[in-house]
Amino acid sequence: MSDVSVSLGANKYGKAENRVVRVLRDTARHEIADLNVTSQLRGAALTDSYLQGDNALVVATDTQKNTIYAFAKEHGIPSPEQFLLRLSEHFVREFEWIEGGLWQAEQYEWERIVVDGSPHDHSFVRKGQGTRLATVQVVDAATHVTGGVKDLVVLKTTGSEFAGFPRDRYTTLVETDDRVMATSVTARWRYLPEAVEAGIDYNGLYAEVQQVLLETFATVHSLALQQTLWEMGKAAIQARPELAEVRFAMPNKHHFVYDLAPFGLENPGEVFYAADRPYGLIEGTVVRDGAAPAARAWLDIPTSI
Repeated sequence: MSDVSVSLGANKYGKAENRVVRVLRDTARHEIADLNVTSQLRGAALTDSYLQGDNALVVATDTQKNTIYAFAKEHGIPSPEQFLLRLSEHFVREFEWIEGGLWQAEQYEWERIVVDGSPHDHSFVRKGQGTRLATVQVVDAATHVTGGVKDLVVLKTTGSEFAGFPRDRYTTLVETDDRVMATSVTARWRYLPEAVEAGIDYNGLYAEVQQVLLETFATVHSLALQQTLWEMGKAAIQARPELAEVRFAMPNKHHFVYDLAPFGLENPGEVFYAADRPYGLIEGTVVRDGAAPAARAWLDIPTSI
């Protein structure tokens, strides 16, 4: 088989999952930013590091790690998107053979502990409503920025139904006009390039979009999880002109009414068995009409659960 020809395909490398916590101590009232950052670089000139083990142009993954922590001190972390943009600009500018890369961050949010009715200056408790996401992608000389949220677990005890689906000899699911609907939302939104260029209040936008997603889930009478996905994405884009598209992955966290008849008990939709698998997985993208497509913005970015 020595005559078989092979070539190197797409590649990138870097330092993954750097946990960096930045405490701002300018006043007695401290602020905290808690990120999990991944930095990966790309460039045609890096081919020899794979084919020949030539490290002359390899910016060490340890150097990438150190840069992340140094930048947290030198520039702070005003938002995960802005922090990643600074990192991307640095690596592409500092090393001329680095053509681009992918920088990702998860942000773990904290809120102040309330003591005697007042938020404490330097004591915090982790918030539990999802994990914030951000990415910066530099590819083909273009910069793309996305934000998002994952593990946003939501449930409604009514206001959801599922009926009218086709049936065959393998169909056993009973139609229902009243069910528990639950999901763990992963949503990623792409910012319009012109909005990134003009400047975005990323923190304010994240808070508003998350609230819009939650309110829409709560208030839309759902005929299917697909319909709820569509309404959530539409509402987010209508609320914020900076958004080009929103991509969703939403597993259906099934809740089945438990049969209590063997025990002589009625169960009118009060006691459920929460099944963790298998589960329906609903994915979809909602796009602003007229927004230019940017398939490369999503290169190597996980969009599913």
